[in-house]
Amino acid sequence: MRTTRLASRLAFAPLLVLALVACAPEDEKDSGSAAASSGSACAPAQLKTLAAGKLTFGTDDPVYPPWFVDNKPDNGQGYEGAVALAVATKMGYTKDQIGWVRVPFNNAIQPGPKTYDVDVNEFSITDERKQAVDFSAPYYDVTQAVIALKSSKIAGAKSLADLKGAKLGAQVGTTSLRAITESVKPTAQPQVYNNNDDAKKALQNGQIDGLVVDLPTAFYITSAEIDNSTIVGQLPQPSGTPEQFGLVLDKGSSLTSCVSQAVTALKSDGTLANLEKQWLAGVSGAPVLS
Repeated sequence: MRTTRLASRLAFAPLLVLALVACAPEDEKDSGSAAASSGSACAPAQLKTLAAGKLTFGTDDPVYPPWFVDNKPDNGQGYEGAVALAVATKMGYTKDQIGWVRVPFNNAIQPGPKTYDVDVNEFSITDERKQAVDFSAPYYDVTQAVIALKSSKIAGAKSLADLKGAKLGAQVGTTSLRAITESVKPTAQPQVYNNNDDAKKALQNGQIDGLVVDLPTAFYITSAEIDNSTIVGQLPQPSGTPEQFGLVLDKGSSLTSCVSQAVTALKSDGTLANLEKQWLAGVSGAPVLS
């Protein structure tokens, strides 16, 4: 589940205020796009995207339910596929002005030139990642969960202490992996995989006792992908701000404020809540391990 100096911030603060005002909708009651007029700084014609007049999203290959459907991010299905389409629409882009490229999860949050304008791939917002990329306003609060085969020695675990001796695995570069080392702190070194397909195979083959993924993914894997598997439980949230997913942009991107504005508008008008009900229904109730 990817700074500037104080003096520079102070110097450009008035300009930032003006930019944010320019990005604001003319009428808060308007349920249309965030680009209130063709002259808005957030209108597609005014935004500096990789391809003029087009918004290019990036995501991994493959991508999985419930976040995407049929490994086709451009069909607007699955929670993140639908969020991406809603954000682009709110910004004033039509469906034929939206493009997609495939970017490996770990590559998407590395410093350097990007092949996307916005990446969506269950990226949790972290201070470490903020050193290399920008994040939009958060669009989903998430927890991590442990899944195991029903025959596993940890299937009946009731606490973090019950997982201490387990061999756990997760995808490289994810907060799922960090949750193992920071929340569980097992005696065995966690196993790291390039993608969740490899991690799921390792679980099925008995190479690991448990796999850590975000909770919605855990529900999908245990209900539709791996027979005789179960959710052992959720891992506790880190102290302070809950773990949240955000859209990823290039560091210092001129699009960040406009994308964040669109996300915030979708949250305020209930769109995100409705999409969550549509695509993530039934992904609650797993016990929290402590």
